[in-house]
Amino acid sequence: MGVTGFEFATATRIVYGAGRLAEAPEAVKALGAHRVLLVTGRDARRAAPLREGLGRLGLETRAFAVAGEPTVALVREGCALARAERCDAVVALGGGSALDAGKAIAALVPHGGEPLDFLEVVGRGQALTHPALPFVAIPTTAGTGSEVTRNAVLGVPESQVKASLRGPQLLPRLAIVDPALLEGAPPAVLASSGLDALSQLIEPWLSARANPLTDALAREGIRRSVRSLRRAVLETPDAAAREDLALASLLGGLCLANAGLGAVHGFAAPLGGMFEAPHGAVCAALLPACLEVNLRALRSRAPDHPSLARFGELAGLLTGRAEASAEDGITWVRELCAALRVPGLKHYGLTETDVPRLVLKARAASSMKANPLPLTDEELTEIVRRSC
Repeated sequence: MGVTGFEFATATRIVYGAGRLAEAPEAVKALGAHRVLLVTGRDARRAAPLREGLGRLGLETRAFAVAGEPTVALVREGCALARAERCDAVVALGGGSALDAGKAIAALVPHGGEPLDFLEVVGRGQALTHPALPFVAIPTTAGTGSEVTRNAVLGVPESQVKASLRGPQLLPRLAIVDPALLEGAPPAVLASSGLDALSQLIEPWLSARANPLTDALAREGIRRSVRSLRRAVLETPDAAAREDLALASLLGGLCLANAGLGAVHGFAAPLGGMFEAPHGAVCAALLPACLEVNLRALRSRAPDHPSLARFGELAGLLTGRAEASAEDGITWVRELCAALRVPGLKHYGLTETDVPRLVLKARAASSMKANPLPLTDEELTEIVRRSC
């Protein structure tokens, strides 16, 4: 089969390995930074060694904590601080929320104006045209892959939705993925983030925009997730498991940035805007039903679609059995979610009356565009009801 045209974009430089965080201060200085906005999660103490290392090299830092998932208002605040302090670089150390906030701030500071000018779906969707401030991403969780993606997801509470800033300017100049930073992570965090990473490997694998590069990365990431996710959550995670999870997350980010996602994330964005729900847990709740409905839709409406054959190989990767059927693979995913105690969507407050509005919002989500084929409103409604 011929290969259709594709492109592949990622961070300028990716550094992976236990202990590589120690290289960050010199790397930040090499970017020409003098005054750094240091974006962290709720607990800024985790960034203390990095801040001290930057200080020893003569770099000034201004801290900006991201206590929850980033919103337009929070990013607006971060941009104001960066401008007031004349920061010439942004470094984010934390989970996906801190990384997305840092990316957005680094991209928006040179533009001035209002974040909603550039936000898709509910904003004006203007293109980012100026180069971003040098940005360094250092993830402390293994789920979002935000360190290698060209978008930043921001909450818009007044519209009850999450939407993205998007553009090549959001790709970090440097991503440092140090699996040692996962040490001590609570099992619930490992489960939620790890299932998010797995969904971000599976959806690009089945995507209408899959390509040979993302296929190779997805295969490797799925194998590592399968090998270590259940063990890391249900037992004491060791260094080998942390390495697998960190690398699976990185590979998932590379895949989603270059092959797109699908219905799981098409629903996850509006759900995150409508309810206080952890993104990874929402993705996990949706994944089995999304797989089942997509498989049935492909068989009935597009039996020659290349994604249909991919379900079989996916099942082999998940189960470790080459002869596994597509249904065997979906069963494996469902059993993993049950073992990791993934709650249904109603746990977060979703009711039957919310379903039509959620389906309407999901149909308009950018992630839905890469689903293997367009799903009907009836199929989308079925996914929601079966995920409750």
